[in-house]
Amino acid sequence: MNAQFRSAVLFVKDITASRRFYEQLLGQQVEMDFGVNVGYVGGLALWDVQAAFEVVFHRAPEGDARLGRENLEIYFEIEDLDAALQSLMAEEVNLVHPIVEQPWAQRVLRAYDPDGHIIELAEPMETVIHRLAASGLSKEAIHERTYMPIPFIEQTLAGETTA
Repeated sequence: MNAQFRSAVLFVKDITASRRFYEQLLGQQVEMDFGVNVGYVGGLALWDVQAAFEVVFHRAPEGDARLGRENLEIYFEIEDLDAALQSLMAEEVNLVHPIVEQPWAQRVLRAYDPDGHIIELAEPMETVIHRLAASGLSKEAIHERTYMPIPFIEQTLAGETTA
């Protein structure tokens, strides 16, 4: 078997509220819109929980469908993490935590989407490398701090794309 990953689909209670969160706050671009199911460029998709249960389980969800159970995280990278935090706070989005630095020197914040799914917003590792280099660290010291391979650090500092 050679399965290829195409998408992560979140079941959501209020497709309108979820779309607002992902499109207006996180800037996701709609690739396909089927009303109760929306796919974004990059692979994330939202599916109205009522419609999803009918298709997947051939029944309506029983009681309050348990969404966002703190066992899944959706990861995004963003250049201006401080501005993202201000936008989330202005919209009174519930935070898991404000900006913190991970053990590998990457700055991140985590928030809950309208259904309680954990959303991580993090600076790209290329940004981390440039930040550490600007602080005077050598590429070897950056490697020790971030665990990134030396060739990746060298390419990043040389301005080469690694994607």
